[in-house]
Amino acid sequence: MGKWADGTGTLATDTVRAVPLEVAASYRARRRGLLGRDGIAGAMLIVRTNSVHTFGMRFAIDVAYLDGSFTVRSVVTMRPGRLGMIRPRGRHVLEAEAGAMAGWGLRPGVRVRVETGGDGIGDGDEDKDRNGDLTAGPNPAG
Repeated sequence: MGKWADGTGTLATDTVRAVPLEVAASYRARRRGLLGRDGIAGAMLIVRTNSVHTFGMRFAIDVAYLDGSFTVRSVVTMRPGRLGMIRPRGRHVLEAEAGAMAGWGLRPGVRVRVETGGDGIGDGDEDKDRNGDLTAGPNPAG
């Protein structure tokens, strides 16, 4: 339990349950993202980033920028070959096939929950470790 790790999980909001999710936490997984794929079933969470690009992508994507409490700050659709703007308050990014996020009701102000390996990360129980990375569970400082 604690730091983010590459893997799978689910994404949920108050209106949507159990969207399949891939988590990209390592440098290699975050750098690769959705490059070289023809699509994704569900979404990908790229942790610890506030900007993305679609150079080398084969399909258009929806991008949701999340703040530290997993509240959606903005949602944009990006065609292949684009460089996204840096979102200073963004801490994590969700990526999905274009149009998917509208169907899930993701828009600014919506809070998402991420569950990976039984940890309720992104459900309001996050704390920051000494490196500033999000962790799940009780605050070790009390």
